[in-house]
Amino acid sequence: MDRIENSKETDPDFQDILSRFIFGEVFYQGNLDNKQCELITLVVLATNQTLPQLKAHVYAALNVGLTPVEIKEAIYQCAPYLGFPKTLNAIIEVNEVFKARNIALPLESQKQVEENNRFDKGLAVQVEIFGEVIAKNRENVPSNQKHIQDYLSAFCFGDFYTRGGLDLKTRELLTLCIVSSLGGCESQVKAHVRGNLNVGNDKETMITAITHCLPYMGFPRTLNALSCVNEIIPE
Repeated sequence: MDRIENSKETDPDFQDILSRFIFGEVFYQGNLDNKQCELITLVVLATNQTLPQLKAHVYAALNVGLTPVEIKEAIYQCAPYLGFPKTLNAIIEVNEVFKARNIALPLESQKQVEENNRFDKGLAVQVEIFGEVIAKNRENVPSNQKHIQDYLSAFCFGDFYTRGGLDLKTRELLTLCIVSSLGGCESQVKAHVRGNLNVGNDKETMITAITHCLPYMGFPRTLNALSCVNEIIPE
């Protein structure tokens, strides 16, 4: 927090530009509420590993009414895309804020699967999001890479998408923001544009979400993501 506050004294022009753009322009663009905007901000900052700003936005997320479970689940949702080390870095920052706010840890478990059903439940969520293409992907994958498809179903969708705390529409919108922020993931961005449509997030919602990512991930990745949206859902 101190690092962010000090910029007001050391770089007032830059801070004025930042405040005007984020909170005077982007913040009021589109149809998302404050809670949705903060969840998006958290996952983009986690993706970028901009940890001081992530910590500040955990406080902001609590201030706008997000629950500790919602905040933690948004960060957990990053794991299949960022990997464990970066996600753990973000979790450490979240936990420091929770401790400062006297929020008891661990939080109530949101786990919905067991070892014997995580694959089946994950595959069911995959099909719900992406449809019949999942069966085709599994059928066409080379035999020496089948384990990756199995991991995708059991780990990404079984271990995370099935969890409580956030609904499916929110998780899929956050995933779109995560893969957009990573850069170089245009095929996955396109897949998740289709996924978002299938779970009920329309084009306007996706454009608003990507717009909200803009101050944190920059114009190149924002424009690439919007190109993917427009390719899948032409104007």
